[in-house]
Amino acid sequence: MKKILVIDDAEFILESTSSLLEFEGYYVLTAENGRIGFEKAIEHKPDLILCDISMPVMDGFEVLENIRANDITHRTPFIFLTAFNEKSNMREGMTKGADDYLV
Repeated sequence: MKKILVIDDAEFILESTSSLLEFEGYYVLTAENGRIGFEKAIEHKPDLILCDISMPVMDGFEVLENIRANDITHRTPFIFLTAFNEKSNMREGMTKGADDYLV
């Protein structure tokens, strides 16, 4: 079973996204901020990370930088899950190694 880590500070996003993914047969891990998300990525080695950009403690860009710099997670597919659709945010994320965006 494929593992997906969803990182978002909005509880309703975590719950709804997790429910949809679990319904489709994925094993879902959640984290309510970037630091916890990064720690869970190291511990559980997910097959995919879906991550919000704007979060307390560690924002999505910092999470991505840490994921890409770590030997365990550097190849894990990483998709930003965000309400932002500004091209500058997308460009910054792709430059830092994001695989895609879901707006």
